[in-house]
Amino acid sequence: MSRHGYTYSAGKLLRHGLTRGAWPRMWNRPERRDSYDVIIIGGGLHGLATAYYLAQNHGITNVAVVDKGYLGGGGSGRNTGIVRSNYLTPEGVAFYDRSLHLYNTMAADLNLNVMLSRRGHLTLAHTDSALRTMNWRAEVNKLLDIDSAVIGPAEVKRLTPSLDVSPNTRYPILGALYHPPGGIVRHDAVVWGYARAADHLGVHLLQETEVLDITCDGGDGPDGKGPGGKVTGVRTSRGDISSPVVVNCTAGWASLISNMAGVPLAITTHPLQAAVTEPCKVFLPTVVVSGSLHVYVSQTDRGELVFGASVDPVGTYRVNGTLEFTEELAGHVLELMPGISKMRLMRQWSGLCDMTPDYSPIMGHTPVEGYLVDVGWGTYGFKAGPVAGETMAETIATGRTAELIAAFTIDRFTDGDLVGEKGAAAVGH
Repeated sequence: MSRHGYTYSAGKLLRHGLTRGAWPRMWNRPERRDSYDVIIIGGGLHGLATAYYLAQNHGITNVAVVDKGYLGGGGSGRNTGIVRSNYLTPEGVAFYDRSLHLYNTMAADLNLNVMLSRRGHLTLAHTDSALRTMNWRAEVNKLLDIDSAVIGPAEVKRLTPSLDVSPNTRYPILGALYHPPGGIVRHDAVVWGYARAADHLGVHLLQETEVLDITCDGGDGPDGKGPGGKVTGVRTSRGDISSPVVVNCTAGWASLISNMAGVPLAITTHPLQAAVTEPCKVFLPTVVVSGSLHVYVSQTDRGELVFGASVDPVGTYRVNGTLEFTEELAGHVLELMPGISKMRLMRQWSGLCDMTPDYSPIMGHTPVEGYLVDVGWGTYGFKAGPVAGETMAETIATGRTAELIAAFTIDRFTDGDLVGEKGAAAVGH
């Protein structure tokens, strides 16, 4: 019997495929209880990982993950699946490196192939200033034992032959920060793996359950909310649920949910658009990012090119694509790889990003007792999902802020102790 009790022999899989037999559900659809030890708002990667590690590492199984839609229907299902750990600040590097380690062992830990592909991550430098930033990041990475180095145009061309590294282009490639452990992973499989494992451990996954309010008592604000108060539960579209602990893992909706507890957040929400081409023979062996051109691109195992850019400049909650994005994206990608001009763009979409002033997340306890947040991930929350879940679970179970997230608490905005990651996260990939 494999971990979490899921195993199928080759013969059983073949019989199911040939007879179209009834496949078991990956997770249950339980009736909600009136109370839980922990309620997690948001059924994406962060919420599911937090629930899984609460149960797996700390034995806390009376947990509900509530989502107004379906599991993975938000940012977890709209991102481009890039993973890496070559960030700029020591706090960020240590945090994301732990997450990358968890990704490397995830298939075995969750007994599900998450299709991790370590293909190398290139952050291109087109100016002297960008090259200085790449060298800065490389030195920080090396001090923390992260495999990362600055390489020249010739090595960039060797690793990624389709890139135009000639000096006569509009934005010449002067070098790149090369991070061999970086790569891509199947985002849906990661969500499914955590959901199935959490369900198997007894966690309740409550889909189509919208949180309408967070109930509190004893706070300075209306209805007992705000600093000095204490969480008592949530009101949902399926009735009231009591709990002494409520965790906000809602990404783009984070500030709206947090207002329900009387805890304002230094977050603005912006759409992040992406697009994908028709499939073709695999020719792009690395993940390529250009901060100057605000574009990134990778190729899936099926042969599609997946593109993205920086967040839209105007904050909205819209998740549709725009022609302006497509035109700008296509122009910049063709400046990097002119040879793909005949490829057809098949579809585009948007996700919502919760942006903080210093491009670092907000994690841990808040001035309201029992109300915790795991938000502010901007364009890079998918990379951090595993370690965010692990550290949030530790923080909830022990009552003490986990060491890896101590720099990301909400207090830093009033204390003036910001963690500036814009140099490594402005494009977000």
